[in-house]
Amino acid sequence: MATAKGYAAESADSKLAPISFERREPRPDDVSIEIDYCGVCHTDIHFAQNDWGMTEFPVMPGHEIIGRVTAIGPDVTDYKVGDTVGVGCMVDSCRSCSACESGLEQYCLDGMTGTYNGVDRHDGSITYGGYSDKVVVSERFVVKVPEKLDPAAAAPILCAGITTYSPLRHYGVKAGDKVGVIGMGGLGHMGVKFAKALGAEVTIFTRSEAKVSEAKKQGADHVIISTDDRQMKAAAESFDFMLDTVPVQHDLNPYLNCLKYDGTHILVGLLEPVDPALQAGALVMKRRVLGGSLIGGMPETQEVLDFCAEHGITCDVEMLDIHNINDAYERMKKGDVKYRFVIDMQTLKAA
Repeated sequence: MATAKGYAAESADSKLAPISFERREPRPDDVSIEIDYCGVCHTDIHFAQNDWGMTEFPVMPGHEIIGRVTAIGPDVTDYKVGDTVGVGCMVDSCRSCSACESGLEQYCLDGMTGTYNGVDRHDGSITYGGYSDKVVVSERFVVKVPEKLDPAAAAPILCAGITTYSPLRHYGVKAGDKVGVIGMGGLGHMGVKFAKALGAEVTIFTRSEAKVSEAKKQGADHVIISTDDRQMKAAAESFDFMLDTVPVQHDLNPYLNCLKYDGTHILVGLLEPVDPALQAGALVMKRRVLGGSLIGGMPETQEVLDFCAEHGITCDVEMLDIHNINDAYERMKKGDVKYRFVIDMQTLKAA
């Protein structure tokens, strides 16, 4: 066991605070990583505050990890000491079901093991995430960070990036398609960049007039204010795809009506029941599809990093001193970040 340090929440009502803890001993297929950067995802807040009722405390969030390899197990073949690598939302799966054998470990039929708040499949311990100085992960769940990418700005690609890239690829977005991106946050701004890189014509749907210029700056061809009935009516039956990044309940019906026949509405943010109710006729009468998507498997997570390096895509980030993590959470709740906080782990090591 190796002593590590990080920031964790001891209860749903407590703030994140420094703790010392034990990282497990490396196994033959493990990569030991010294963490340099870790992105801050809104999911981290949900787990820290037990919003979904499944948190095991203490919980140490962080699943957008970038670091350097410090040691490898004897069975490791793809990494060497000194490599810059990443770890995303999962650190294990059953590895033998049809999903895992297809490189879709996120849909493991036995359930993937989360990077934090997961149960280790070997010793039953609870996994701790990237708000820490080091981590040990099986080689299969580690990815290579291309040299062309800024490591700090690459961290959110491991969640926000793959979450938006995977559905665009899976549902077949191609050059010339018209894609609507609903929401202009950490996920939404990455969705714009990916859809543009795939050759689509991209429109941001936002409730805020204040985000129009920012949406254009991110590369959107058009911006529609979703609370403007006139603009929404003009957009009716004109889109091939809707990438819906909004994580809270919202009315899907107006957006479904913006799709052409055979159009597809993809949910990547909403995990709660749809409210208000869905008007099924909007699907049936136009053969529209309402689908969803969860992160991406390990091959595709490597693919998105390589795609970002090829196309010069990174996440817009604000660097964070880990001592300010609780303030950052409050700002995130207010939408006051463009578009992702990334913790500089030197601030933890310097403490």
